[in-house]
Amino acid sequence: MRVIGGKLRGRKLSAVHGGAIRPTADRLREAIFNILAGRVRDAFVLDLFAGTGSLGIEALSRGAQFSVFIDHHQAALSIIHRNLKKCEIEDRAKILKWDIGKNLNCIRLPDQTFDLIFLDPPYNRGFIRSALLHIHHQSLITGETSVIVEHSPAEPIPADLSVYDVTDQRRYGKTLVSFLKCML
Repeated sequence: MRVIGGKLRGRKLSAVHGGAIRPTADRLREAIFNILAGRVRDAFVLDLFAGTGSLGIEALSRGAQFSVFIDHHQAALSIIHRNLKKCEIEDRAKILKWDIGKNLNCIRLPDQTFDLIFLDPPYNRGFIRSALLHIHHQSLITGETSVIVEHSPAEPIPADLSVYDVTDQRRYGKTLVSFLKCML
């Protein structure tokens, strides 16, 4: 696993051993960032279910201002810290240990909204609905925020969440990537 583009291009990232954490594959990450193109520069990024931190780190490499990484697995948090240190970008990041399934009250930045939110929960475990609701209830988004959800086709974006509009959806093998905008 490596950084695909930007200033850190080619930098190798550490991964968690075993099957507890499924990192976003290099080719899929490259496709996502090709679609996002110019929206990354100067962005404030939220990487939920961050795992190895590869999505937030890729954004930082491509010019994002700051990234918040949230996961509740200690192994993931250690890997994120190691990857940020390896890339020498710890000063542009914050790591939080939190159970996203409960809420997002861990984000205590007044009036802070995010330009990009990456959501890569464990597949088929019902986390998408609750995470999207928590993002909305914490007022972390504006009408310009892009929410990118990596998920299984067996667990679609809930159609009854009228606050979000699916603007694009792409299938990559066994993975769907949905691009959402908030309808404020």
